[in-house]
Amino acid sequence: MLTINFSPFPNLETERLSLRRVNKNDASAILELRSSPESMKYIPRPLLKTTEDALEHIAMIDDKIDNNEGINWAITLKNDSELIGLIGFYRIRPEHYRAEIGYMLLPDFSGKGIISEAINELMNYGFKTMHLHSVEGVIDPNNLASEKVLQKNGFIKEAHLRENEYFEGRFWDSVIYSKLNQL
Repeated sequence: MLTINFSPFPNLETERLSLRRVNKNDASAILELRSSPESMKYIPRPLLKTTEDALEHIAMIDDKIDNNEGINWAITLKNDSELIGLIGFYRIRPEHYRAEIGYMLLPDFSGKGIISEAINELMNYGFKTMHLHSVEGVIDPNNLASEKVLQKNGFIKEAHLRENEYFEGRFWDSVIYSKLNQL
């Protein structure tokens, strides 16, 4: 079984990006990201409504990091500390050497390869440092942009689960992609 330890917090860098710990100064960007019906269209979670909601979301992220249950990074451009997105490992299952990757990006930054660049760095961290055997991405089957980014990064479709999640009065399908550690 894996031993997970996110202390000290692992800041990561790519050619264009800095991936750092989310902090309270990110509350307005988190609110913008998670209150937008467009950004949250394929994510069956409640929309944030207030800065307090965003601060509670940040506290939840911190709690998961502090308890080594999950980890999120703020995605920023190297020349700017402003959060433009989130990426992280959720539902880490140490007994199976597996984690789920998730990511969101403010719409103004979409289509520029930012998520692919961040995923590539996270996969290196997940496989080399965390010693994960596999990483999965769970997406809405209608989220074609997310499907493309997973495929571009070497993820393979594993399953299509029909109406497996219930949220706000309807059932949602999920598609699971995964990538095995081949580093």
